[in-house]
Amino acid sequence: MRRASKVIATVLVSLCLFAALAGQTASHTAERKVVEKPAPVYPELAKRMHIAGIVKLEVVVRPNGIVKTTKTVGGNPVLIQSAMDAVRKWKFEAAPEETTGIVELTFDPQQAQ
Repeated sequence: MRRASKVIATVLVSLCLFAALAGQTASHTAERKVVEKPAPVYPELAKRMHIAGIVKLEVVVRPNGIVKTTKTVGGNPVLIQSAMDAVRKWKFEAAPEETTGIVELTFDPQQAQ
């Protein structure tokens, strides 16, 4: 019972953090078309707890279209690692220079396999 209370408290804190960070955006964004977009794996804990949400990541993409770095902007901590793992595998269209942008991944337990 005590563990369940801790999990619920963690989820509530996470949701508050997400709400606080949801309005933030990167100072420099650039639109680049995604060429390959592997879907994130829905975490087992999130499935069991029916956690849904949006994870926002700041992504730096090299000129050749490969993701250089990802940084969390907002989202539930239970979902963030899965989102980051997926976005690191994305491939973007080539561009003359490195670009930075915000991507959003939506996790919905109703659509999880």
